[in-house]
Order: sequence, then C-alpha cells, then structure tokens
Amino acid sequence: MENKIEYVGTVKAASLLKICPQRVRQLLAEGRIKGAFKEGRFWKIPLYKGIPKIIPGSRGPKGTWRKRPQTMPTRIHVNGDRIKANIHQDSLAPVIMVRQGSNHTTYCDEVKINGPCKLTYSPHQSIPGGARVWIEVDHDVPIIPLKFAT
Repeated sequence: MENKIEYVGTVKAASLLKICPQRVRQLLAEGRIKGAFKEGRFWKIPLYKGIPKIIPGSRGPKGTWRKRPQTMPTRIHVNGDRIKANIHQDSLAPVIMVRQGSNHTTYCDEVKINGPCKLTYSPHQSIPGGARVWIEVDHDVPIIPLKFAT
C-alpha cells in the first residue's frame, strides 16, 4: 500500500498549529516548515502524522504551537446557569458553549456544524461543566460559532 502525503494551505496549517496564518507565512519565508513548496501563488505544506513539521529556529524562545493534533471531540451544550443569569439580570450573554478539546471554550448564540454530529443525553453521568445533554462532533469537522449583534 502506497503512503500518500497530504498537503494543506497556509490557513489550514495555521489552524492545525494553533497560530495565525501570518506566522505560518513568516515560517515559510524563513524556510522553517519541512517539505513546503510554492505552486504558483499558493503554498503546499505536507502533513506528518496530521500536522506540519516545524524546523526549530536557532534563536529566541521555543515555539508554542501545537505539537500533536487534537483528537478529543468538540462538544456543544447550553449553559443553564447563563440562561438563569440572563433572565435575572435582563441581559443577552451568549449561552451556547462550544468546547474544542480540553482547554478551548467559546460562548456563542448560534452554531453552524459543517459535518456529521451526534446528540447525546446522559442522565446518570455528565461531561465536565455539568451538562447532561450535548452535541458531539469529531475534532476535524468545521464548527462556526456565531454571536448576535448587540
């Protein structure tokens, strides 16, 4: 079986590394992303075990980009405490919690899921945060959190 190399662009590479696309372009200009090459106007960045390989620099602090790809599913649930606070304080704070991995949480008013997902109800065991009903999405499915204009 032939081992096919997957290539991504600068924006996807930035998402995988958890850094901004401008930093990825800076690393590319310095020749610090292994195997990357330009095809026309666009960069082709190879993935090694699902993530671009960065060649360490010779100066400054170590990079803080993600060393391994995220494997935990994204979980989306409604924060009941925020709903109660909105009622009591007559406010419009976002109540939908999107938890990507173990340490990245976003609150929003609406979520667009561009792929398969699963709705779960677990009356006897909650997820961290106390939710007993949540939507679970694979880590590689694009999620778009949206906030209402206030």
